[in-house]
Amino acid sequence: MKAVQAAFPPGAERRLGGLSVHVHSIGVGEYWLAQTGMGLEKASRSARQLLVQQPIDLVVSTGFACALVEADVGALLVGLEVVQRTGQRSESVQSQSLAVPGNERNLTLTFIKTLVPPERIGRFVSTDRVIDSAREKREFARETEAVGLDMESAALAAEACRAQVPFVVIRSVSDLLDEDLPLDFNLFLRPTGWLKGVATVLTTPSSLLGLGRLRRQSLIAAQALTDFFRHYAATMATETQQRELSRT
Repeated sequence: MKAVQAAFPPGAERRLGGLSVHVHSIGVGEYWLAQTGMGLEKASRSARQLLVQQPIDLVVSTGFACALVEADVGALLVGLEVVQRTGQRSESVQSQSLAVPGNERNLTLTFIKTLVPPERIGRFVSTDRVIDSAREKREFARETEAVGLDMESAALAAEACRAQVPFVVIRSVSDLLDEDLPLDFNLFLRPTGWLKGVATVLTTPSSLLGLGRLRRQSLIAAQALTDFFRHYAATMATETQQRELSRT
């Protein structure tokens, strides 16, 4: 959230029900930034609160992602389709196509394609848990043919589709296809798992080293998001200004 906010001039905080939204203006455009929290359920609830109360031209799922293709830390991945994988591997995959048209989405995709190579644009997969092993990441890549993995985009896509709002995924790589995460972060998603998670960190030196590496990678990914959205907002402001001039 801080990485994306850093791309915009100071804004104002608003409350929509229980959702906190930061509103930033550039020219005649407004950008509403909402932090959903981790996971499909939180993302769905936040998107629903926002979309029923505010007209939106484009919903963007952003943040960090695991690369399911060859990519460097900080590389941008773009999702034009999302599949959801929950439960056991045998569970069916639900696909959500993101084809709701819109001028803002068209302009965004045109801009993105000048920065992101085609091999990093395609499908995302969202899960209900952290995928921490390189072996399982490779399985997801093979079975879904996705470019990136996260825990929110499928829920956001579903809510955007329900509201008939254009949608796109723009995320930066924080962990790579062929690397294991330093510990099982799913422990921290369960109230009873915190003590075990903390104990693992304190008693396993390799976990501490791995967390240091992941922190450095997250800082690189965060800077990539700031740079992208700063450039994006400036470009969209120029496009809007040119359209207004052409009308006059």
